[in-house]
Amino acid sequence: MSQLIACKSKNGIVLAADGKAVDVDMNGNLIELKVDRLHQLSNNTAILNGGAAAGEFMCHSLKQFVYGENLTYVDEIYQAALPYLATEYERFMRKTCEIRPIDPIHQVTFILGGYTKNDPENPFRMYLLWTKRKLPLLDSDEIGTSFSVPRIIKLEHRLHQIVQQSGELDRVITVVRKEMERLVEIDDEVSEPLSYAYITEDGFKQL
Repeated sequence: MSQLIACKSKNGIVLAADGKAVDVDMNGNLIELKVDRLHQLSNNTAILNGGAAAGEFMCHSLKQFVYGENLTYVDEIYQAALPYLATEYERFMRKTCEIRPIDPIHQVTFILGGYTKNDPENPFRMYLLWTKRKLPLLDSDEIGTSFSVPRIIKLEHRLHQIVQQSGELDRVITVVRKEMERLVEIDDEVSEPLSYAYITEDGFKQL
């Protein structure tokens, strides 16, 4: 239903996502959608949404909230994002369950990544927000070096090695691009458009 990839080094964060989503129409038929899964929240922070197509609208809503609250850095945004998205997801599930039963395609995953000046020893951070427990609850975990949804352990290991060796974002981006393009070719669950971005001390840049 989606592919998300995130990697953190001492120099910044790389984020990538595909653009496919699956939903159920009013007649109970599966439909394929194109969605935007990469969203800039502030100059220093971005979020990926995976799973249900409704995650895109939740991220748009979160962006408006972040702007209204004048939040900038990832640690500040994370503290607000988990309860905010949990509320939005619960609202979505309540509305969804009025017309159709709960289905695994209604699960959502978010990867929040960004920079903070509040902790010079750990300026770049990534968080996984997901349906870890029983629906419709969201939970969160901090991500170390790299993470992918669905998991691609071989890729995560390779990215970890790159980070340990040099931490160069250009190398990380090259590897991530090749993997995403490979998945488009071999996996029907992954399709274009593909989105890439990185975050450094200078801010967010979409590629």
